[in-house]
Amino acid sequence: RYIYCDEIDLAADTVLATLYAAKKYIVPHLARACVNFLETSLSAKNACVLLSQSCLFEEPDLTQRCWEVIDAQAELALKSEGFCDIDFQTLESILRRETLNAKEIVVFEAALNWAEVECQRQDLALSIENKRKVLGKALYLIRIPTMALDDFANGAAQSGVLTLNETNDIFLWYTAAKKPELQFVSKARKGLVPQRCHRFQSCAYRSNQWRYRGRCDSIQFAVDKRVFIAGFGLYGSSCGSAEYSAKIELKRQGVVLGQNLSKYFSDGSSNTFPVWFEYPVQIEPDTFYTASVILDGNELSYFGQEGMTEVQCGKVTVQFQCSSDSTNGTGVQGGQIPELIFYA
Repeated sequence: RYIYCDEIDLAADTVLATLYAAKKYIVPHLARACVNFLETSLSAKNACVLLSQSCLFEEPDLTQRCWEVIDAQAELALKSEGFCDIDFQTLESILRRETLNAKEIVVFEAALNWAEVECQRQDLALSIENKRKVLGKALYLIRIPTMALDDFANGAAQSGVLTLNETNDIFLWYTAAKKPELQFVSKARKGLVPQRCHRFQSCAYRSNQWRYRGRCDSIQFAVDKRVFIAGFGLYGSSCGSAEYSAKIELKRQGVVLGQNLSKYFSDGSSNTFPVWFEYPVQIEPDTFYTASVILDGNELSYFGQEGMTEVQCGKVTVQFQCSSDSTNGTGVQGGQIPELIFYA
């Protein structure tokens, strides 16, 4: 239809087959349209599968976008059903990845899930021996010695996948002064360094308090590049150390994309204190999102002043505007939610 009528009607279930045909018959404009479609529909759920396909189709831009999502939302990507559908070469490249933003126990469990599905693909019995067999040398790309000791003892050590010698050596590696040599990588992944976008030029506190009383502090923001919001930096008490509880939320057009309830400790300084979402939330460019927080704690707290409508943070430009959800005085010029913490 495209060749005769110049029509492109792509859908999620046909786009990869269409890209294959476009590559095979050398129709570059259609191939580009397919890649654009895939880039806009990219998420943690399909990033691993699309990484595999982008390497097959030799699409380096799409490969790079896939890695951005996999790095930032590694735990979601590794727990997705699509992760189990990737080929062995892609599995190795993910397990090798230095910038994966995930606990190593999550990487280990994902590899076992992949091995179970691979056994089925190869018509092998679902045994521990066969799982280890299909993982092969990729098992040693999992950085088991960098797990928290609890994760190793309660997870990897009891999985049956490791030999008794390997389990014993890793326990010794954790505890002994003279550490045995291991086949596993023993250096922790670097992960990603979060960036902080600070929207105020100064902060202050009132002698008559900044009251919370269950009301919502909220601000809207938009970015010019895809980023992943990991959390917010929040102010704390202005009269000595104090503990706060914070309900943070991220919405797009009224739909909740992420929320978390957590506590943080402030030391009485005017610093900001990070509060994290369970998983980083993917933020698309040129669309306004709403960041909200409901705080409970010492009401004599810092608040921001001289707010900026636009902030350049590395290669990302962030715009701010007031939110109708804000019922406690926070706006562009002043108030709470001084920082967005993100990966880009």
